[in-house]
Amino acid sequence: MRRFLLPLLFALLAACASAQHAGSAATQAPAPAGTAPRDSAEWASAIRAFEEQDARVRRMPGSVVFVGSSSIRMWTTLADDFPGVALINRGYGGSRVYDSVYYAERIVVPYQPRAVVFYAGDNDLSDGRTPRQVRDDFAAFVRKVQAAAPKARIAFVSIKPSPSRAALLPQVREANALVRDFARGVRNVDYLDVYTPMLDAGGAPREELFLADRLHMNRAGYEIWIGVVGPWLAKLPSPA
Repeated sequence: MRRFLLPLLFALLAACASAQHAGSAATQAPAPAGTAPRDSAEWASAIRAFEEQDARVRRMPGSVVFVGSSSIRMWTTLADDFPGVALINRGYGGSRVYDSVYYAERIVVPYQPRAVVFYAGDNDLSDGRTPRQVRDDFAAFVRKVQAAAPKARIAFVSIKPSPSRAALLPQVREANALVRDFARGVRNVDYLDVYTPMLDAGGAPREELFLADRLHMNRAGYEIWIGVVGPWLAKLPSPA
């Protein structure tokens, strides 16, 4: 009896070891590139606040809508920086590119804009989204806006080089290049480069352009943006 039991016992032990090894290998398998979007509903209260203002701004067809993350939200001097331009600021918190895709029909399309100035992407990369996902999400935003306002021009303000996110600069450069190449092939879409003038001679982010958090810009940083966005606005066709 022992002669038959011992081989059976060895076979069972070998099978268990093999299963254990397979489970360990599965656990160590690399995660797929990029992350899934977080729930855009986290911005619902901010979007509702915009809609409460819309009794006034929706009577301004032909405006230029500035939309995107906190760099847009904190640009509180837009009216003074671009005098004579009817504009609407729809920047909200630490939003990502796909958030503006999700909310485009509520905070962009209703204004029948003649142009859209878009800034987002660094929060996406910080969250683990890939440069290609950033490009694809912006492409989805363009499709949604152009479906409702086919004559509107759309400008993607390049992702800025924030000192606090210097580790992400390779991804920032790749995302910017992908969006730039996408814009070249799509009618009425432009890429505005603020990344390059925000670097010093050694290719590092210019610290003097940022607040103490090294993420958000001070007035000197916005002056660079004004110098890039202003000429683009000046070339827009006059409102009908």
